[in-house]
Amino acid sequence: MSNDKTITYKDAGVDIEAGNQFVNLIKPLVKQTARPEVLSDIGGFGGLFSLNSTKYQRPTLVAATDGVGTKLKLAFMLNQHDTVGIDLVAMCVNDIIVQGAEPLFFLDYFATAKLSPEQAVDVVKGIAEGCKQANCALLGGETAEMPGMYSKDEYDLAGFAVGVVDNHKIIDGSTITNGDKIIGLASSGLHSNGYSLARKVFLETLGLNLADQPEGLDKTLGAELLTPTRIYVKSILNLIRNFTLKGIAHITGGGLLENLPRILPQQCKAVIDCSSWEKPAIFELLRQGGNIPVEEMYRTFNYGIGMTLVVPETEVEDIMDRLAGLGEKAYVIGSIQPAQKPVVELK
Repeated sequence: MSNDKTITYKDAGVDIEAGNQFVNLIKPLVKQTARPEVLSDIGGFGGLFSLNSTKYQRPTLVAATDGVGTKLKLAFMLNQHDTVGIDLVAMCVNDIIVQGAEPLFFLDYFATAKLSPEQAVDVVKGIAEGCKQANCALLGGETAEMPGMYSKDEYDLAGFAVGVVDNHKIIDGSTITNGDKIIGLASSGLHSNGYSLARKVFLETLGLNLADQPEGLDKTLGAELLTPTRIYVKSILNLIRNFTLKGIAHITGGGLLENLPRILPQQCKAVIDCSSWEKPAIFELLRQGGNIPVEEMYRTFNYGIGMTLVVPETEVEDIMDRLAGLGEKAYVIGSIQPAQKPVVELK
């Protein structure tokens, strides 16, 4: 059976010209993130990055990949797309820095049903900003237009980052001992975890609108929930130069209860003083609004602590002073104590 009508790829929902327009629009954004090691412009088949191996005795590459998750739903609802790219970069580079590695470059994957160059550029603005905050190059990416795979005006994001650390400087928690102190770095809010529960509580259980400003918040609910994930790379690299960081844990999905044990040696536990830091108002609104058990809060959300550092007790005061100078809100939230297995104990 034949059809005399000519059908093009654009008729099927894929606009190659829109893709070309998008690439041209983001070239200035990508250029802003370049490092001296970058050898290529976007548009090639792969990004070229020359590793300056003379800086390292035994350079070890560290890679991480992640996405933004259902936080994207809020970006769709508010039609605000210029911050979720920061979240995308943060979720990757914060996982790299915990091993003492400097993030070098980042690649993104943007998939949508129908490409809107203006919307996609807003997303890349956020990605470029995240890369600048982490001092890593936006080396390239992939844009996929897939009709029928996504709802109208929606998209998905994924990212991939690579960093480097000298082999003998890898931070893996193996030197953590009893008596070490745990410093918590404040989060900027929910970061990018627990949003399925947050949306259920705020939008379904409480019936709030994103334009509402519940008591206790200094901004609308939508603005609070879209606050980008904090990127800790520059502050931690600064600390590594002068202090002993025995272990670092990025507090993402699983909260303090699941992430801290990942860096603890056997026969050590982390004892956390839950009253030692200020909990952002959004978390209390969540807990009360959903009648969420406290342990569930600590397992689902970062609860105000986005990164933890395990350090020698003798260096705590100096590290806290340095963190204050770097603009980080930091708290001594606990200590390492003897135990039969690596766990977190809340007090």
